[in-house]
Amino acid sequence: MLDNTDLFILKVLSENSRITMKELGQKVHLTGQAASTRVARLEDNGIIEGYTIKVNDVKLGYYIHAFINIFTKSTYHEPYLTFIRTQENYILNNYKISGDSCYILECKFPSNEQLDEFLVSLNQHANYKLSIVIKKD
Repeated sequence: MLDNTDLFILKVLSENSRITMKELGQKVHLTGQAASTRVARLEDNGIIEGYTIKVNDVKLGYYIHAFINIFTKSTYHEPYLTFIRTQENYILNNYKISGDSCYILECKFPSNEQLDEFLVSLNQHANYKLSIVIKKD
């Protein structure tokens, strides 16, 4: 069971996972050692699964951020899934969902040309509906 301090620790770490345990302790009103012990417990219990970085895709040359609703052509999804595994440079997330479509792909592309090539290849395995991100607020 998580208490308010655990929840606050999760909030602080989600904002800056590189914070020192001493700094974390100061923010959540614990000693550095007590904060470290709580973080270790959260990790051991599988609540904290890992630490990550935030990457600026535009600075890496990926200017197009797209969400693609996927409608597989049959109940056998393996051809689509096999194709997706070959496109890891473009795919951020592939969510299997309930609702009108079977999956939602979150993708990034460096240009409209690469997006078009991807969509032509994708259409061999599934139908789709494309949405382009205009701005993230």
